[in-house]
Amino acid sequence: MRCTFCNTNIPKGTGKMYVKVKGAISYFCSSKCEKNLAMGRVSKYVKWAKSAKA
Repeated sequence: MRCTFCNTNIPKGTGKMYVKVKGAISYFCSSKCEKNLAMGRVSKYVKWAKSAKA
């Protein structure tokens, strides 16, 4: 499983799964990624995150 924001591999038993009311599922490796996505940041413009499309 990969993080929705930074595209890093998430080991089993760690991370957080967020399910929206419409059924969209997001996986996060850390609260840092979760907060950055909530603030509306795009991963390709953040230097520490790998682009999700790469």
